[in-house]
Amino acid sequence: MSSPTPADAPSGHDHRRGSFSSRSVFILAAIGSAVGLGNIWRFPYVAYENGGGAFLLPYLVALLVAGLPFLLLDYALGHKYRGSAPLSYARAGRRSELIGWWQVGICFVIAVYYAVVIAWALRYTFFSVERAWGSDPGTYFFSSFLRAGDPGVTTDIVPGVAIPLLVVWLVVLLVMALGVQKGIGATAVVFIPLLVLAFLVLVVRSLFLPGALDGLDALFSPQWGALGDTAVWAAAFGQIFFSLSVGFGIMITYASYVGRRTDMTGAGLVVGLSNCSFELLAGIGVFSALGFMARANGVAVDEVVSDGIGLAFVAFPAIINEAPGGAAIGLLFFGSLVFAGITSLISIIEVVISAVRDKFELSRLTATLAVGVPTAVLSLAMFSTTSGIHVLDIVDHFINRFGILLVAVVSMVVLAWALRALPDLADHLNRDGSVPLGVWWRVMLAFVTPSVLALILVQELRAVLDEPYGDYPGWMLGVFGWGGAVAIVVVAFGVARVRWRDTTPLTATEGEFR
Repeated sequence: MSSPTPADAPSGHDHRRGSFSSRSVFILAAIGSAVGLGNIWRFPYVAYENGGGAFLLPYLVALLVAGLPFLLLDYALGHKYRGSAPLSYARAGRRSELIGWWQVGICFVIAVYYAVVIAWALRYTFFSVERAWGSDPGTYFFSSFLRAGDPGVTTDIVPGVAIPLLVVWLVVLLVMALGVQKGIGATAVVFIPLLVLAFLVLVVRSLFLPGALDGLDALFSPQWGALGDTAVWAAAFGQIFFSLSVGFGIMITYASYVGRRTDMTGAGLVVGLSNCSFELLAGIGVFSALGFMARANGVAVDEVVSDGIGLAFVAFPAIINEAPGGAAIGLLFFGSLVFAGITSLISIIEVVISAVRDKFELSRLTATLAVGVPTAVLSLAMFSTTSGIHVLDIVDHFINRFGILLVAVVSMVVLAWALRALPDLADHLNRDGSVPLGVWWRVMLAFVTPSVLALILVQELRAVLDEPYGDYPGWMLGVFGWGGAVAIVVVAFGVARVRWRDTTPLTATEGEFR
């Protein structure tokens, strides 16, 4: 029998897994995971394209009926069962361990390509000082910086990408090796305040640019007719779901590092509202800058609006070229991308490290090296090449839609209907929670949320079947798109069948890990 642990320690075996020193550190780490690249470059565009100010209504509804309930479901799993995603699912029901490994596989794939976008942002932070991209940021980014050619696969390494990518991985692996509190927690305590401060300064600076109000008017002018479009509501649910980092193991893992007598429902509200507040802040900052760009070029705002990579590495450099004090804007914007990206990448790779540690009884350092080194090597091999951006685009599209969405629906159905676990999970959170979870929470997770996500999944499937994504060659979509999504499930099934090195975590009584 293991030696006793302090009352706020995670539980029996968890003193070896590590824990956050306080609830506030956990909240900062969870916010760091939720606030990522997508908040900055995806939300403003999604809101603009789906009703402007009117989009805020379905967005808030989606937060309440899908985002927060699912976030609390992840919290409940990790906090009650005290383990990584596979261990938590295995403790909830032995046959559901596969779902946990499915989530681990998704995180592994995301980590491989997510790091390269942070590397681009890191390089562009320095480019901002001298505006290295010149007068044509679009041509520079794709042709000079990435050296991207026609879709295909090459082995030609781009040093300008490989070097910052290596730096990103060295920093992340150092953080992971330091452990839950000294690494993940300490990074969140430093990076999240820096991110908020940098972005607040960026927003204030953008608001004083000529044309800023034109951009805000374009973003927030409500198009009430959009509320009758089911696609707008689907976009709201999709945005909330992706931005909160729910459904693929991150919040399960983080919640397992929190003391037993912790108010998890209150923490969930803080994280959810903080994430949405940052998205609104990002919308204000981005569209203020786009309004300036539109006025400077004598065009309408809708002619300069973009999202994703186009916004970050093409539109913003163009803004920086023309804005007074452009170098400072560049440092703040790309620095914010680096801070947001690093904290998210840390949470993503921790899902894999935590799962490997639990399954094979490895030390933190051994698991970090066993997971981190192959992930970094694969990341460098695939995404620092001249074909990296094409592969990234395909993998990201398919893993988000046919990986994260699908496993989310499956996990809710299994927990709600096969394991009938929702009442016990609600009781666990209610024990110390400040926000009581009643029947409404179980109804949302058993009926409403999986139904909405399934609808979005069907729409995405129809879209990609009707028109192959991005006009890429069929073999690339088959290998990196459909092939990758299917491979994750196959590998997850195989790993789930491997015997646990130590079966104690599975056979422990509920009281030992509650």
